[in-house]
Amino acid sequence: MPASRAVLGLLGLFFTAGALLLMWLVFLAGVRNTTPLDNIYFLQVDTSNIPGAPTLSRWTWWNLCAVEDGKSQCGSSHPDFPFDPPSHRNFGTEVNIPSAFIGTNHYFLTSRFSWPFEILALFFGVLSLFTGLLAMCTRIGSYISALMAWLALTFHIIVTCLVTAVFVQGRNKFNGNDQSARLGVKAFAFLWTSVACWMLACLMYCMGGTVGRKDRGYSGRKQRRRGFFTARQPSQERNKEIAP
Repeated sequence: MPASRAVLGLLGLFFTAGALLLMWLVFLAGVRNTTPLDNIYFLQVDTSNIPGAPTLSRWTWWNLCAVEDGKSQCGSSHPDFPFDPPSHRNFGTEVNIPSAFIGTNHYFLTSRFSWPFEILALFFGVLSLFTGLLAMCTRIGSYISALMAWLALTFHIIVTCLVTAVFVQGRNKFNGNDQSARLGVKAFAFLWTSVACWMLACLMYCMGGTVGRKDRGYSGRKQRRRGFFTARQPSQERNKEIAP
C-alpha cells in the first residue's frame, strides 16, 4: 500500500510540476526577448495602418511588443498590462482602431482582472508542489496537496476563461476591421494544457489519500476483537480447572 501511495504522489507531483512550468512560461512571456519567451503571446495584429504603432503588435501580460523576424521585441515591462488598443497604455489613438474598442472598459477590465487570479493560482500551485513531497508517504499530505491543487485549478480556470474570451473577441474585432489578427497558439495551448494537468494532479492526490484506508480500518477492528477474546481465554481455562 505505501508503494501505491508513493506512485500516486509522484504522479501528482509530475502533473503539478508540468502545470506550473506551462503557467510560468505564459506568465513571463514578454519580460525578456529570449527564446522561448519571445514567441509566446496572446494576440498578434497587423497594426501597420495605426499611427505610431509597429507593423505587427503582440500583447502579453507585461507589455505590447513589436515583431521582428517572427519574434517579439518588447520594451520595458509593466505588470498587469491591459488589452485596451485606443488608450494611452496601448496605441494612444482612435485612428483605425475598431469601433468596438472605443468608449468601453470591457477589454481593459477583463484583461486586467486575469492577472491577480493568475498570481493566486501560481501561489497555491507552488504550495501544492511542496506539499506533494509529503503526499508520497502520508495520507494527510495527499489531502493537503489535493486542496492546494484544487485551489490553483479554480483560479487558473478563471484566468484561462477570461483571457480566452477577451482575446478571441479582440481578434474578431480586428479581423472585422480588415486588420489581420491571430491568437498566440502556444500561449493558449499552454494555458489549457495546464488546466488539464491540474485536474489530473487533483485526481492523483485524492486517490493517494484513499489508498489503504479501508484495509487498515478493518484490520484494526479485527485486532481489537482478537485482543478481547484473548484476554478472556485464561479466565475461562481457570474456571474449567476449578469445576469438578
